[in-house]
Amino acid sequence: MRRAVALSLALATALAARPVPAADAEGPMALTRRILTRSNEIVRASGDRKQKLAELSDLLRGFLDTEALADRAAHKHLAGRSPEEVAEFQRLFHDFFVRTYTQRLLLFDAPDFAYGAETVTGDDAKVGTEVVTPNDRFAVDYTLHRSPAGWRATDIVVEGVSLAQNFRAQFDAAVAKDSFQGLLERLRAKVATPAT
Repeated sequence: MRRAVALSLALATALAARPVPAADAEGPMALTRRILTRSNEIVRASGDRKQKLAELSDLLRGFLDTEALADRAAHKHLAGRSPEEVAEFQRLFHDFFVRTYTQRLLLFDAPDFAYGAETVTGDDAKVGTEVVTPNDRFAVDYTLHRSPAGWRATDIVVEGVSLAQNFRAQFDAAVAKDSFQGLLERLRAKVATPAT
């Protein structure tokens, strides 16, 4: 499970793409393929780590729906919270998520990708892929939702492990051990630490 979670750290960053215009007719599979290709180009390009982190962060912000992911991961802890607390949690989660996953992608050599099935049901879609390394293959499914801005990823499932469920377990444990305010404090501290 740790391997799948660590891999999901890298793969979430690979879901980087420029914001998609509402009029864009690009489907989920074509978009995912473009995103994975572009993320590899960034990682493989010349340039320093800080520059790559900035570019990956910009791209990731336009594709990954961290608000939906945060809600899936912490829904029960957000119920009854003030609008200000919810907004702060979503902002902190977004910043933490984008920073963590862009940094993780740079720890891995850019892998190759194989593409499986695309399933579209109304405004929801699943895109199956595999991450191909010299020694292994990992199944990765992307859950996407069509928003006014275009298709955006709302979850990633690596070898059967949902990123949203993984975060939910971590948040549940953190709140049980401390409190929701303690969780916010931890996120504040992580976001305040300068990116390396």
